[in-house]
Amino acid sequence: MISKFFIDRPVLANVLAIVIVLIGAVAAFSLPIAQYPNIVPPTVSVTTNYPGASASTVVNQVALPVELQVNGVEGMIYMQSTSTDTGNYTLTVTFQIGTDLDFAQVLVQNRVSAALASLPQAVQAQGLTVQKKSTSILEIVSLFSSKDQYDALYLSNYATINLVNELARVPGVGNVNVLGVGKYSMRIWMDPQKLYSYQLTAQDVIQVIQSQSQSVTAGQVGTPPAGRDQSFQYTVDIQGQLNDPAQFGNIIVKSMPGNGGRIVRLKDVGRIELGAQTYAQDFKVDGKPAAGLAIYQTPEANALGVATAVEKKMEELKKAFPEGLEFTTPFDTTAFVKT
Repeated sequence: MISKFFIDRPVLANVLAIVIVLIGAVAAFSLPIAQYPNIVPPTVSVTTNYPGASASTVVNQVALPVELQVNGVEGMIYMQSTSTDTGNYTLTVTFQIGTDLDFAQVLVQNRVSAALASLPQAVQAQGLTVQKKSTSILEIVSLFSSKDQYDALYLSNYATINLVNELARVPGVGNVNVLGVGKYSMRIWMDPQKLYSYQLTAQDVIQVIQSQSQSVTAGQVGTPPAGRDQSFQYTVDIQGQLNDPAQFGNIIVKSMPGNGGRIVRLKDVGRIELGAQTYAQDFKVDGKPAAGLAIYQTPEANALGVATAVEKKMEELKKAFPEGLEFTTPFDTTAFVKT
């Protein structure tokens, strides 16, 4: 019956066929392409770090307060979290299919803000990051030294300072994580015997360092009301934040008036060096030190388009690389889509 209808009306049949072909052509260029169809529930992640804490401490001091607040957020299906011995905490909240991720992110952010006051001071200083992103890595871009003149710490910090923000602005990129030894940090190795001899504890030293190495305002000279002979106004600029091992070594941790007025400095009770914030993880390519950039795409992004845009951006950034620094893409999920 239907076939006879179109046989009797060949012009209408041809028009409908042309329209269907046009719709298919438009869809071929506009529909997103991914390794897997976008049928998985959307997710929002919450990440933070508790420096020096064990996994059990992170669970008790960070995970429980945050998850008690986040649990039951509107549209949530379930949530799961991981706590590591390096102090890292990640909470992934999964929402119902079709949920507006922008709205879901705001809801989670509000719940996390309510839990912030009950978290340890170190975690509050680090902050909690709430992001919407895919749970799987789209690709990993690695930095390596072709002539072995850069170590893993330099490569990780170069990626953090010069590449992360640039790649995060690429359309379709949800998040960029640096995989490697971490950021530069001033490491202080305290000698327990020397601390005991000067009647000091590790917490005493930490408090002194925090009080003496911080950015402070020194005020101004010549501000109104001032004498009539005061013609200029000056802003006093002093060095507050220390950035050199020798400067940290000269920090006074204790004065001993009863011992000839002796002054105990940080270098008297420990060893100071510029190193990595953590050595709990490492990243290598073909057995050589390297740094990795894990690229996550937003749930609605085109995987092939994002990968192509990231590759193009890396080629642009490569022009400013120091001599001997190269990049490669050892892990790329779009290879399965292309083939």
